[in-house]
Amino acid sequence: MKPIYLRGGMSRREFLKAGAMSAAALGLAGCAKNPVTGQSQFMLVSEEEEIKMDRQASPQQLSNDYGTTQDTFLNDYVSGVGLSLSDKSHRPQMPYNYHVVNANYVNAYAFPGGTVACTRGILLEVDNEAEMAALLGHEIGHVNARHTASRMSSQMVVGGLASLGGAAIGAKYGGGWGALAGGVGGLGAGLLLASYSRDDERQADELGMEYMTRDGYNPEGMVGLMEMLNDQHTREPSALEVMFSTHPMSAERLATARATANRKYLSAKEYKVYRERYMDNTVDLRKLGPAIHEMQDAEKLGGEKKYADAEGKMKDALHQAPEDYTGLLLMSKLLIAQEKYNEALPYAMQAKEVYPDEAQASQVAGVLLVQAKQYEKAYASFESYDKALPGNPYTGFYMGFSQEKMGNRRQAAEEYYKFLQQVNQGDQAKHAYSRLRQWGYVK
Repeated sequence: MKPIYLRGGMSRREFLKAGAMSAAALGLAGCAKNPVTGQSQFMLVSEEEEIKMDRQASPQQLSNDYGTTQDTFLNDYVSGVGLSLSDKSHRPQMPYNYHVVNANYVNAYAFPGGTVACTRGILLEVDNEAEMAALLGHEIGHVNARHTASRMSSQMVVGGLASLGGAAIGAKYGGGWGALAGGVGGLGAGLLLASYSRDDERQADELGMEYMTRDGYNPEGMVGLMEMLNDQHTREPSALEVMFSTHPMSAERLATARATANRKYLSAKEYKVYRERYMDNTVDLRKLGPAIHEMQDAEKLGGEKKYADAEGKMKDALHQAPEDYTGLLLMSKLLIAQEKYNEALPYAMQAKEVYPDEAQASQVAGVLLVQAKQYEKAYASFESYDKALPGNPYTGFYMGFSQEKMGNRRQAAEEYYKFLQQVNQGDQAKHAYSRLRQWGYVK
């Protein structure tokens, strides 16, 4: 396939190469004052760029994690605690926003511009508000110390700007539906949520304890959080696989938390942990706990390709929580992985009805509607996804594919052309380019 040329006659490869050279030439002198330490720090990413990257990537990741919870009471509670902490941090000016996401796995993460998310899976394991404040404070610490921006600055010099290009997606238009349903849409998020170093984690722990004690929380909350994570890792390491891949855990961190609480923040140990308040505000989540644990087991079994056992677990989960958005989509994906497309479609469509404002169900349903050759409905579903989460080029490809199958050649060509401006490799790009040549739009 011929390279796609940008304005001025420069190919995408040449453009990225030139950008990398510029980054290396101009960036070697880049430095900024670290907001936490006050020391000069090598930095090529500005605060404005941190916020811009956050706003571009975080909505996709939140949707990959099944969206922000519909339990607005719970989300408001977590947001209130988070905003109180970030107001007392080193960068209170950042546009912080907090989300409880519907994913079942145990994790929390922060984007560089101040978007912080914790999964409902980890909130089920947290025992009190002080532990939750420690969790949120740790993530705020990553934002304040500019850990992501610092890592990216180093990568820009070592690897050039090419490392910041669009993520490659491995889904296929004629098969591999599970791959597309499970992962398209995380464009750029992987780079921003890559693994932190142990030094980054130590600093985020230290900052988290500083922020939570400033806000009147007992530092034992951080100790309790570390104990929970270490215990979980010992008992069920796979349950924390994602979290530990981005947040390296060690017995040393737990020991450090204990020592810091007993020495530096000894006077703060008279502060409360607010367990009763935490229990009151998470009561509805905890009612879902048994169903969420069944889903966690199902996801583990699905990852091991024990599909029959996983399907049984998901049926038990949906019996307990028949309108759970995450459960419905997980069941749909599990059936997709077994190529049971006709059985998967009703679950995806029901998920759309249960949570119409969340985009992932529209994406999964669109894939299944293409498979079912219901191209008009598929197009509408992808169009809905694109309105909710614009910027994913693969959505445009599937809109073009649906238009092609409906016989709307001009509309299909327009979608394919826009898609090829962003993606020029892979099966989708080959298909789009071949159609444009076949129809006479490209010579």
